[in-house]
Amino acid sequence: MTGAARRTAALVNILADDAPEHAVVAEVLRAHGEMDPVDLTADDVEGMRAAAVLLREVFAADSVDTAAHVLDRLLQAHTWRLRLTSHGGGTPWHPHLDRDDDAPWPEWFPASSCMALAVLLRDHQRPPGRDCASGGCRNVFVTQGGGPERRYRSRRCAARERVAAHRRRSGG
Repeated sequence: MTGAARRTAALVNILADDAPEHAVVAEVLRAHGEMDPVDLTADDVEGMRAAAVLLREVFAADSVDTAAHVLDRLLQAHTWRLRLTSHGGGTPWHPHLDRDDDAPWPEWFPASSCMALAVLLRDHQRPPGRDCASGGCRNVFVTQGGGPERRYRSRRCAARERVAAHRRRSGG
C-alpha cells in the first residue's frame, strides 16, 4: 500500500496545478503502475482535481485522530463496498473500494487513495503523510516507517530551509 500512497501524493501534487496537462497526469499514473491505455478526458482530470483537494486534507492533518476522522469521512462519501479483483487475470488479486474494474478515474482515485492512506494510518498509528514544511514547497509526501518524523518532502526542500535559516541568522 505504500506504493499506492506515494501515487496518491504524486497525484495530489500534480493535480494542484490550475490546469494540469492530461499527459502529465497520465504519466504519473503510468509511473506508479497503471497500465495503458491511460485515457483521460478533461472531465476525468477535473474530477480527480476535486478529489485531490479533499485528499490534501489527510496530508494536512496535525494528528492521527484528525487524519482518521478526515479519512473516515472520505471513505463514507467516496467508496463502495470492499471487493477483490485481478482485473480479469491481468494482475495479482488485490482489494478495491471503487464500484467495478471500469470505474471512471474520478471514482477510482479517491477510493484507492483512501484505502492506501487508511492502511498506512493503521500500520503506523500516525498521519500517513504531511505537507512539506518548506515555505517554498506546496507539495505533500508520504511518511512511513520508524525513525524521526520527516518534515520536508525532499532533501532539497530541507536544504533550502537550512540555507534560509542561516541567512536570517547571518543577516544576509
